Amino acid sequence: MPDNKKNDENVNRDSVATVGEVDALPLRLPEWVKRTVLNTEENRSTRKILKEQSLNTICESGRCPNKGECWSKGTATYLLMGPLCTRTCKFCSVNKGMPGALDPTEPARVAEASRQMGLRHVVLTSVNRDDLPDQGASHFAATIQALKDAIPGVAVEVLTPDFQGRKDCIEIVLKAEPVVFNHNIETVPRLYRKVRPGSKYDRSLLVLKTAKEICDYIPTKSGIMLGLGETEEEIIGVMRDMREANIDIMTMGQYLRPTRDQLPVLKYYEPQEFERLGAIALSLGFKTVHSGPLVRSSYHAEEMANATI
Repeated sequence: MPDNKKNDENVNRDSVATVGEVDALPLRLPEWVKRTVLNTEENRSTRKILKEQSLNTICESGRCPNKGECWSKGTATYLLMGPLCTRTCKFCSVNKGMPGALDPTEPARVAEASRQMGLRHVVLTSVNRDDLPDQGASHFAATIQALKDAIPGVAVEVLTPDFQGRKDCIEIVLKAEPVVFNHNIETVPRLYRKVRPGSKYDRSLLVLKTAKEICDYIPTKSGIMLGLGETEEEIIGVMRDMREANIDIMTMGQYLRPTRDQLPVLKYYEPQEFERLGAIALSLGFKTVHSGPLVRSSYHAEEMANATI
């Protein structure tokens, strides 16, 4: 008979690091976060369309583990306003720097690519553009409108930066009538300075609360990533804060270190832990919760939106 206690200890040793071990030895990547590379005809077609339209995606820039699956289904999450971000978040592999001027043709190119891919639900996100007078809000709105002009009946979901908390910027995006307004909290308050320098936990919550106050009929959505050193008590605290801000949809996924330049993973949560935390979130009143090791903000976005609207 196997020694279950010993096996459990081995799993914990591989999937959780102590502070002294973090820089010395990376954690072993568990099987449940490994994805098979999909090289299908659909995948190649998606890649070709995006390349022809010279579009950026968070799928590539963020090194998303679900890229193969999503591209094989003919869908992608667009990264608007260039490949350079004005902030230096320590979990993200998007390139940092001073971006150039906005390309006024990008909204039309996003719309054409989406039309060619036959999309009915489009997700738009962007780099932070703290250099722009309206933080890029008008560019979001222009892209939403271009999509609606090109694809009658299309549903457009947005995953925005925090716009420095400005209500006028949030209003600009909401006036374009996205079907879901998403802004990610990302992590617990204690880790913000380490994980998201340049951003503020309370400000991110305020963005979501303000969006709901402006348009209470548009579902709000937010997500956090696990594995950066947060405690379960802190995770549940974020859930409660989200509910106080009237957020409708919550996502939880495993943080995966994109490159050695980003923060290391301190813990790999097992699928059962995600299930349990997801159940807690549902019990707090979220309309829809998607919780799992490979869950990302835009993963199965259409299904989540349809379950909420």
